Amino acid sequence: MHYRLLSDSDLKAMDSLKKHHGGAREISETIKKMREFSTRKKILAEKGYGAMIDDAEQLVKKFPKVTDFEIKNKISYNDSLGKATAQVSGWQGAKVTHHAMKRIAASADEKEPCFVASEFISVVALTDNYIYNGDLMATLAMSENIMKASKFCSANLIGIPMIESRFQELEKVTGKTFERKDVGDGFSQLILKNQGTFFGNFGGIEVANDNHLVYLDGVTRTALATGADFFLNPSWSTIVAICYYGRDIPNLYIKISMLLATQNLIQFRMLLNIMKEFIRDDMTSPLYEINIGNGATAETFIQCARELKESGIKGISLSAHIYINPDLGMAGFNWTENMFKVLESGTDMTFKYESDGTAREMDTMEAYFLPEEDREANAIKIGDVVYYKSLQASRDAISMMKKGIKPIFGLSSY
Repeated sequence: MHYRLLSDSDLKAMDSLKKHHGGAREISETIKKMREFSTRKKILAEKGYGAMIDDAEQLVKKFPKVTDFEIKNKISYNDSLGKATAQVSGWQGAKVTHHAMKRIAASADEKEPCFVASEFISVVALTDNYIYNGDLMATLAMSENIMKASKFCSANLIGIPMIESRFQELEKVTGKTFERKDVGDGFSQLILKNQGTFFGNFGGIEVANDNHLVYLDGVTRTALATGADFFLNPSWSTIVAICYYGRDIPNLYIKISMLLATQNLIQFRMLLNIMKEFIRDDMTSPLYEINIGNGATAETFIQCARELKESGIKGISLSAHIYINPDLGMAGFNWTENMFKVLESGTDMTFKYESDGTAREMDTMEAYFLPEEDREANAIKIGDVVYYKSLQASRDAISMMKKGIKPIFGLSSY
C-alpha cells in the first residue's frame, strides 16, 4: 500500500498560494529579472547602498586568482579524481560581506592567497526590514553579481514575527489557520510549542500543522523582492512541500541543512523517494543540495553519491562540513581526512566551512542569531570570521591542487 505524501487539501492550499503570488511563470520570470545586476544596482542606489556596491566592484579587481596559483605552481589535474566545490557560511548581511571582501582583496599582497568560495550561506532572519530595506539585496549583489558566487543560500526561519494582516491574508488564500500570538506593533508570531525560540526553534525545525505554508510564503516573497533563489529548509514537511510547490518553478531551490543532515543511507533514501514523488520532467528537483551529516563516514558519503547517480535524479550536490562552529558540535571536529578519501575515490563533493577550526570571537552559532543592531555593530568581527573560513577553504584547496584534485571557487577568483 502506498500513501500519498500530500493530500488534495495540501495541494489546493499550495496551488492557491502560488497563484496568489502570480503563478509559477511570473514567479520564475521575476526571480530572473531581480537577479540582474543592473536591476539590483539601480534599486540599491535608491536605498542608499550605491557607494558600497561601487567600492565592492573595485575590491573584486584585486582578488587573488586561482589561475595565477596554478600557473606559478605548475598544477595539473587528474580527471579520475573528484571535483571539490568550496562553500563558506556566515555572510551575515551587507556590512559583513563588504568587510570580508576587503580582507580577501588584501590577501593578494600577503603570503597566503584567499580565494572566494563558489557557494555562500547566510543565517540572517528574513525579517521584512532585511528583505525590503536593501540589506539582503546588497549582500546578494556583492556575492552573486560581483564576486560571482554560483549559489547564495538564505535561511527562512518560520518563527519570525510578521505583520498580522499577512497572516490573515495567508489564511484567506490557503483556507488554513495559523496559531499565533500578538507580539505588538501590529505583528504576530507563530506559536512554536516544541522548543520555541524567537528565531524559530533552533533554525526553524518545528513546522507543525500547516506552517509549511508560512515557509513557502516567506521564500516566495523574498525571491520576488530580491532575486534570492536558494534557501535553507527547516523540516521534513517543508522538503515535501517545496518539492511539489517548486516543481514548475525551475529557478527556486532549497538545501538540506546541517540541522536535518542525512546521517545514514536510510535517511538519504527517504529523500530520494520524496524527490521522485514530485520529480520534474527533466529529472531535476527543487532540492539542490543535501548536507551529509557530521556523523557520516567517507564511505557513507561515497555510497550516497553512488545511489544518487543510480536514481537518475539530476542536479543534486552532496556536501559535508569540514569544520564546524565550536559551540555547534563535537569539540575539535575535523572532516579533512574523510574529504580526501571522498575526492580520491573519484566522488565529487561540496566542502563546507561552518568554521575555520579555531574558536574565534563571533565564530559561534550565536553570531547567526544576533539582533540586527548587534550584527551591524559586530560587522567587522563577523566579516573577519568569514575571511578566515575562506582562507582555510583556500588552504585545503591548495592541498587538493597539489594532489591533482580540482577545486571550484567563485568566478571572481579566476
